[in-house]
Amino acid sequence: MWPFGKVAVDRQPVALPLFPLSTVLFPGGLLPLKIFEQRYIDMAKTCLKEGRPFGVCMITQGDEVAPARGAAPEFAKVGTRARIVDFDMPQGVLHVATRGDERFQVHDHAVESSGLITGQVTPIAAEPRVPLAEAFAPLANLLELVASRVGPQNFPAEHDYGDATWVGYRLAEVLPLPLHIKQSMLEVNDAAVRLKVLQQFLARQGLI
Repeated sequence: MWPFGKVAVDRQPVALPLFPLSTVLFPGGLLPLKIFEQRYIDMAKTCLKEGRPFGVCMITQGDEVAPARGAAPEFAKVGTRARIVDFDMPQGVLHVATRGDERFQVHDHAVESSGLITGQVTPIAAEPRVPLAEAFAPLANLLELVASRVGPQNFPAEHDYGDATWVGYRLAEVLPLPLHIKQSMLEVNDAAVRLKVLQQFLARQGLI
């Protein structure tokens, strides 16, 4: 069984607008979005005005773009808060650059008349910084190579190749893993377990 993240039990659930997507956002990761549905444009504008985050959850069943009066998609109950760090709106499409913040667990949710989903969520305690073990050094070396190729606009500016948690999150983002595996890498709360899984994947692909 995965050692899932611990929810901060001393905090009550709070309301958070949710954006179900066919992707997984990790803490510290970058996620550019093109938003054209009015419900999400309104959500983003409110977040910008009030300096608040929204939640990104991976879709498990359904579509990102809901049909008129269609059912909301089903989504994973562990997601990541996203904060908007930049935006533009050419030709009526809102372009936002977001950065992953803390993880959270969804306890309940409701769908508003606009179709926007609001969840009752509690934060998951952040993983502590864990020194990268020598056995995982090849993973950090590969990640550094990938970072140099994707460019600074697509990779977090703050680097910490000596932190097992940071290396694991970044590798899980960039590797071509099935979405359900990426989601499990988000939910696991042990940097060594995460890196072992990624190491096995890379070894099977002949990349390390």
